[in-house]
Amino acid sequence: MEELWNFVIKATGVTPDGIHGPQHWARVERNALLIAEENGGDTLIISLFALFHDCQRINDHIDPGHGKRGAEYARSVRNRLPLIDDNAFELLCEACEGHTDIIHHENPTIQACWDADRLDLPRVGMTPSSRYLNTRLAKELADTHNLQFLDKKTVREF
Repeated sequence: MEELWNFVIKATGVTPDGIHGPQHWARVERNALLIAEENGGDTLIISLFALFHDCQRINDHIDPGHGKRGAEYARSVRNRLPLIDDNAFELLCEACEGHTDIIHHENPTIQACWDADRLDLPRVGMTPSSRYLNTRLAKELADTHNLQFLDKKTVREF
């Protein structure tokens, strides 16, 4: 996984410390893995979502279609993802494509991905709202303003 992350960072040319860059991706991964401990989301898809969901942004502001571009990029490097079967890969692409435009989903893996991304909103001065979250844990963290709970798990480093 480390090799893949390094490849995508280098190949996409993202700014490492940008608000939607690898440091954000790592926090999304951390958040989603914590949520998955409770709701049973697929941890491989979660890590791949964290990597691909914002990797094709063209700016750090409003960027319609960046999730779809992230999914398309994942498809373009599919040969580098041999550990994920086709059904799981399509779920990954669905998670990337919908993460900015769809609020709720019934799949626990997609729920963990989207909630994890939304729980990292404080980096841009926004407070997550439970009405835009799917999982019990994410809603509780948002409602109690207890986001420091997320710091209990280590964030991937670069």
